[in-house]
Amino acid sequence: MVGKIGKRALPMAAAAAVAAMAMAGCGSTAAVSPSGSAGAGGSGGAKTPLVVYSAQGYDAAVTKAFTAATGIPVNLVDDSTGPLLTKVQAEKNNPQWGLLWVDGDTAFASLDKAGMLASYTPTATLTAAGKALAPSDHSYIPVSTTVMAAVIYNSAKTSTVPSTYDDLATAPYQGKVGMNDPSQSGPTYPFIAGMMNQLGGQSGGMKAGEAYFSKLKSNGLHVYPTNGDTLHALETGQVDYGIIQSSAAAGEVLKAKKSANFDPKVVYLPKATLLPGVIGIDKKAPADVQTEAKQFVDYVLSAAGQKVMQTADQQGDSLYWPVVPGVTASSALPAMPDYQRIDPAFWGPLEGQINTWFDSTIK
Repeated sequence: MVGKIGKRALPMAAAAAVAAMAMAGCGSTAAVSPSGSAGAGGSGGAKTPLVVYSAQGYDAAVTKAFTAATGIPVNLVDDSTGPLLTKVQAEKNNPQWGLLWVDGDTAFASLDKAGMLASYTPTATLTAAGKALAPSDHSYIPVSTTVMAAVIYNSAKTSTVPSTYDDLATAPYQGKVGMNDPSQSGPTYPFIAGMMNQLGGQSGGMKAGEAYFSKLKSNGLHVYPTNGDTLHALETGQVDYGIIQSSAAAGEVLKAKKSANFDPKVVYLPKATLLPGVIGIDKKAPADVQTEAKQFVDYVLSAAGQKVMQTADQQGDSLYWPVVPGVTASSALPAMPDYQRIDPAFWGPLEGQINTWFDSTIK
């Protein structure tokens, strides 16, 4: 994503924690902001603040609008995905959050397995893609989708456009391709797992995918920490192609200053991996907080909530494909590309192992 570059960062130092819970990160200072005071807009007694842990570019605008619409005060803890997941795990026995909102469902599958999420079926109807992302036990709720990856390239420097992922490992792309480090960039692990799923499947395991990334490395692959770093490498001519999250790629096309030396364009290769924006509710939260969290989910999936999401970060996280019928994606986005959905319950527990392999072998 662009705008809040570090929102998907998953630092390398926590690889062991990822292996344990498939959700690593490192500590950093979170931004805590109230969307309202106790009882704001309410009529009859103070309401318990809903504590929202979020890594979305539009979260401050959404929580503020939610408070205005419902009178429920919100304490927003806005941070990168990795630190938030580490915080959730550290608070396992005494949770301080009521609602978690980040991209990617592999971590939520792990939280569900640990019995940390409350089940909820939202009042809104979801699209076919949204329904496919919802777990059978309703332990977390998909509220948006992006894909991983989009291939962004500098059309001012090259007219060679890949049509498959295999193309990126061939001579015309030698030394010209950059991607993110999965231990630091949250959306990148699902891309790597998606390639392993596409090439080997759950029965074939990781070997075919490992061989693919080894070919990329042999072909001069550059690995940068996050979307922002990969985009900077593209802008400065260090690479001509970047493998990044679709919202980051679309945002770059919108805001880049085009010139004779830089004109970014995007291509989607078959098949991209669907990356949902997901909300989970703390199972240990008091009943009133869980009720408020359910109201928040319903607000996010409402027409009003979707409007705020789509307008608050228009060159970043607002560039998503909706999962609510009747809500249209930004005109800056193409139609949803050909995609696959990976099983978070299978690939989530492998995150630490795969990230460690990537950092020791490919990076």
